Amino acid sequence: MPEISVEKLYRDTRRNLKLTWVAGLSGGDNMLSSETVSKPSLALIGHLNFVHPNRVQVLGCAEMDYLRSLASKELQQSIQNLFSTDLAAVVVANGEKPPQELIDAANLLDTPLFTTPLQSPSLMDVLSHYLSQAVAETVSFHGVFMEVQGFGVLIKGDPAIGKSELALELISRGHRLVADDIIDFFKVAPDRLEGRCPRLLQDFLEVRGLGVLNIRELFGDNSVKPTKPLDLIIQLEHASKLMSMELDRLKITSQQEKILGVKIPKFLIPVAAGRNIAVLVEVALRNHMLLLRGINGTRQFMQRQSREMKKAMQKKS
Repeated sequence: MPEISVEKLYRDTRRNLKLTWVAGLSGGDNMLSSETVSKPSLALIGHLNFVHPNRVQVLGCAEMDYLRSLASKELQQSIQNLFSTDLAAVVVANGEKPPQELIDAANLLDTPLFTTPLQSPSLMDVLSHYLSQAVAETVSFHGVFMEVQGFGVLIKGDPAIGKSELALELISRGHRLVADDIIDFFKVAPDRLEGRCPRLLQDFLEVRGLGVLNIRELFGDNSVKPTKPLDLIIQLEHASKLMSMELDRLKITSQQEKILGVKIPKFLIPVAAGRNIAVLVEVALRNHMLLLRGINGTRQFMQRQSREMKKAMQKKS
């Protein structure tokens, strides 16, 4: 299960969330393994099954009002309830001032304690969105990842088959580069993968004979994109290799490839001299859009062929 440290969460979100690290400064190595951000209202009064380890706990107005209403002994017991499991971090929202007992407990147990002026609902939304991506399952692929006609397209194939040249032609036709060479895919939902470009490679495309190109500088800001959901895979194959395979020219069902448990539609395109692969990729995307609408050209052709054969048989009889 992917994890991130509380220190990384703080570095990545402190400006956006206006976080101040007030206690538990030695707990930056605490690990977060869940995208869930909780409000421990019931835990404060002793329902300890509502406190989950390795998570961020947010204290909003209701929780702080409750703590302020308690006598010293009861306050210490509530804070002890809150810290009864291995919390990753605690965030006090709405500009509330944490009581000294909460600060002391955070320092004693090495649990980072943050404050923010943000309202707790918006704070939890931002944290949940960040964590859902940060702790998502991930896998890396070799290839080129593009946005073509609004769809995220992974172009795969053997080395030197022409993936980068194809990407360059697609970019010149108005489509956008996400990543070249290495693409990191994150499972951000049960049926959704998001492709991202490693920071080192952003904006760059390597083309044999031309070297490493800065696509943003060559084609403008609109020619690149940092992330994109994966919708389709284009597999480039040498035409000579496919000639030895028995291909069903009237195959109705499309191919699929499973990545992190998510099935992604896949098109196989033969590469040979004289073939305009960029046009074929664009048409594959248009055909994919029709398939999503339930329009299958192959099925329509077979149905028409079947009708004509029936007519021919009826005339003979």
